Amino acid sequence: MADPSSYRPKPGQIPDSPGVYKFRDEHRRVIYVGKAKNLRQRLANYFQDLAGLHPRTRTMVTTAASVEWTVVSTEVEALQLEYSWIKEYDPRFNVKYRDDKSYPYLAVTLNEEFPRVQVMRGAKKKGVRYFGPYGHAWAIRETVDLMLRVFPVRTCSAGVFKNAARTGRPCLLGYIGKCSAPCVGRVTPEEHRELADDFCDFMAGRTGAYIRRLEKDMTAAAEEMEYERAARLRDDAEALKRAMEKSAVVLADATDADLIAVAEDELEAAVQIFHVRGGRVRGQRGWVTDKVENVDTSGLVEHALQQLYGEEAGDAVPKEVLVPALPEDPDAVSQWLAERRGSQVSLRIPQRGDKKDLMATVQRNAQQALGLHKTKRASDLTTRSRALEEISEALGLDTAPLRIECFDISHLQGDDVVASMVVFEDGLARKGEYRRFQIKSFEGQDDVRSMHEVIGRRFRRYLHEKEHTGEWEEPPAQTPEQPSGPAPAPAPTGPVPTAPVPTGPAPTGPVPDSSAEPREDDGRPKRFAYPPQLLVVDGGQPQVAAAKRALDELGIDDIAVCGLAKRLEEVWLPDDDDPVVLPRSSEGLYLLQRIRDEAHRFAITYQRAKRAKRVRSSPLDDVAGLGDTRKQALIKHFGSVKKLRQATIDEICEVPGIGRRTAESVAVALASTTPAAPAVNTATGEIIEEDDGGSTT
Repeated sequence: MADPSSYRPKPGQIPDSPGVYKFRDEHRRVIYVGKAKNLRQRLANYFQDLAGLHPRTRTMVTTAASVEWTVVSTEVEALQLEYSWIKEYDPRFNVKYRDDKSYPYLAVTLNEEFPRVQVMRGAKKKGVRYFGPYGHAWAIRETVDLMLRVFPVRTCSAGVFKNAARTGRPCLLGYIGKCSAPCVGRVTPEEHRELADDFCDFMAGRTGAYIRRLEKDMTAAAEEMEYERAARLRDDAEALKRAMEKSAVVLADATDADLIAVAEDELEAAVQIFHVRGGRVRGQRGWVTDKVENVDTSGLVEHALQQLYGEEAGDAVPKEVLVPALPEDPDAVSQWLAERRGSQVSLRIPQRGDKKDLMATVQRNAQQALGLHKTKRASDLTTRSRALEEISEALGLDTAPLRIECFDISHLQGDDVVASMVVFEDGLARKGEYRRFQIKSFEGQDDVRSMHEVIGRRFRRYLHEKEHTGEWEEPPAQTPEQPSGPAPAPAPTGPVPTAPVPTGPAPTGPVPDSSAEPREDDGRPKRFAYPPQLLVVDGGQPQVAAAKRALDELGIDDIAVCGLAKRLEEVWLPDDDDPVVLPRSSEGLYLLQRIRDEAHRFAITYQRAKRAKRVRSSPLDDVAGLGDTRKQALIKHFGSVKKLRQATIDEICEVPGIGRRTAESVAVALASTTPAAPAVNTATGEIIEEDDGGSTT
């Protein structure tokens, strides 16, 4: 635990201008990012008497080992830089909202020649128009099914579309009139795109014009005694009305707004957002977070706005944002939102009328979300704390293991041997720090030897990172493979000098591999830079002994090791003949089981993917410089690897994009591989000629 006075800046060293500051721990990892109108006043608050600080703030400043800052010109720039750094460094003491589920969106892929309507989840893609989010995927499909009568836009996948174009026959939706069948040329690309644009306009809230046009056409068809056409138009209008009824009108003035509500207690906070477009609720989403920093409702609202609109632009930012409490600097936040939208954005608290009533509904949803979250065992902060304390007591650790790493080995009868490393911090998974390994030193099935190799590789990388950061110096008598062990770094004696730098977002880019040249330590999360307090292996005494032996060979003696055996869920410690048996109702055992099962899931997923890739391998994979596009061109030209193997070099050169040197390389690669034995029909003895597309085993 660091003493904040050891790195407190000298009086007058901190400027009194707007800026963003970072606290770093002893490993130079950024653990907290904040912004301030006046850096001098804000940072002075962190260096008060520890007894007068909020418990969370006290934990942060005693975990930190240095503080630095960057001066900016305006408060808006400070807001932008703070958001960029939180996304880049992922500081552990900042509030980070995580979606309580992966919400589905209705997406229209306007970036394709023939736009497609589909359900999408996950990160948003450029060139795709999104509507939602929706509570359930079936709600999207019901809406789309109703609207395809009027806007018969393509909904099929790329494979189905190409197959229909090849055969000249549309899919079922094309036959029943719910797709305009651009795959077979019933409509031109321009006509199909116009349908997609109309679909987007209707979903965006411009509904009245389409229904009035349909009703007008229906009346005209009836007057001309085209009764069948009039009936179809009547059904189309009814379908659109039913689609509209699924989103009830909540604001009569066709408002475009987002309503944000916050429910909180001392430990956690839940945020709910209603997306209102054209006066109708078009989507709903929510987040839940631990309050790891001392933040009030205004601060939670500001963090939510950053999370919600930090990567959005244009119409994705509405004209009006309604909140329960204004941020500390509402003018700066409003200006930031306006810059992202490209026009004025109103940020305010609703005071009366329908908007206030709807805000009350959003608030009730936030309260319910927080209550539901509290009942989830894995996310209960009290339960996690109790689990870590139980593990600490059972294993005889000095402190609770805030960072736990677990390793597992996976293979299929000795083939495709791989390993996984999963990381849990404060009892929660840190999926961004998961790692996977291929066993390189030997072939075959030997879990103990595999565990020794993986642990050794992981912690050699850790020692390599410490050498780069200067936390220890390797003694001359030791080799890089077997250092004597890390020496403790001296406590910092003052702040890290920081001169004002140009304003704007921090530079981004890929984090170099730890085997590369030494680079400036910038505080970003790195691959193997941070040691765990507890190392867990999936297995019993032999695996635990192998892990301990790997650490001893590297001179590491400050990391606890244990193993969790599957059969009786026993916890094994190094050099102990008897296991530690935790009660079946123990929260500590439950947490260890979760970590072990997550390591197993991650390992077996990688092993299956590796095996599937090997099964799908092709002799063409060994041809240097031959990419996927030219591989597909070769298979498409000849029909199969078998026919390609029989072709001459001159015939291979006829394929567009294949030069003579590449053709010679292809011919040599195919000649050096033995084709698979032909399949035999065991009932008739007949040899089955396989005309595959390039896959061999």
